[in-house]
Amino acid sequence: MHSFENILLEKAAANVYCLTVNRPKVLNALNQATLQDLAAALDVVASDQDARVLLVTGSGEKSFVAGADISQMQGLTPLQAKRFGEQALAIFRRFETLDIPVIALVNGFALGGGCELAMSCDFIFAADNAKFGQPEVSLGVTPGFGGTQRLPRLVGRAMAMEMLVSGRMLDANEALQRGLVNHVYPQAELMEQGLKMAAKIAKNGPTAVKFSKELVQRGQDLDLENACAMESDLFGLCFATEEQSEGMQAFLEKRKANF
Repeated sequence: MHSFENILLEKAAANVYCLTVNRPKVLNALNQATLQDLAAALDVVASDQDARVLLVTGSGEKSFVAGADISQMQGLTPLQAKRFGEQALAIFRRFETLDIPVIALVNGFALGGGCELAMSCDFIFAADNAKFGQPEVSLGVTPGFGGTQRLPRLVGRAMAMEMLVSGRMLDANEALQRGLVNHVYPQAELMEQGLKMAAKIAKNGPTAVKFSKELVQRGQDLDLENACAMESDLFGLCFATEEQSEGMQAFLEKRKANF
């Protein structure tokens, strides 16, 4: 367990970290200090060779992250606001470029910056009380932490546009139907299901998992030919690892691989 002021970071299982945004009184809203804690937590996880999966959630039962902290944002100058957005964007991008899969466990509200944080994770499991939205236009601003860019990539242009200009929220089931979340579970089971998935991932070859994530993240905005060329390179590179020889040997010997 590492100590931070606004978040909790703990080992939830041998190779699994759980990061919890921990400001329940303000529904886990993101202020500058919380963003800095997220960055520091990512440093800890990135430097641990044994880490295989990171789970991200919010404390309490009402909210994952209800958004950025409006009280802190209200008085910003244009340049300060731009910097605040850039700081958050850089930190959220680190979830995407982290060597290991990151799963958001969304319990309750994921609005504004909270929706943007969830979308920066590799995929999302939602509790049945989850609510997703980008209501920034009701405050007279656009999303600033990647919402206008990640949402269309996940739910399609027209649906994203509707959400962004109206501010309307999706409940867990509609989010599932729109492809924003992978699974919906009763709230009491959310963490258990996250840990189950983490255990499945942790059983696989870590380099192969890392490369698979990197290929999806880097390849999605390339043209198909260049993206597939990148896949060939990393597929070939897997054959330089002990994991590949162990994995294939285990298959031929009809036993479980030991990575």
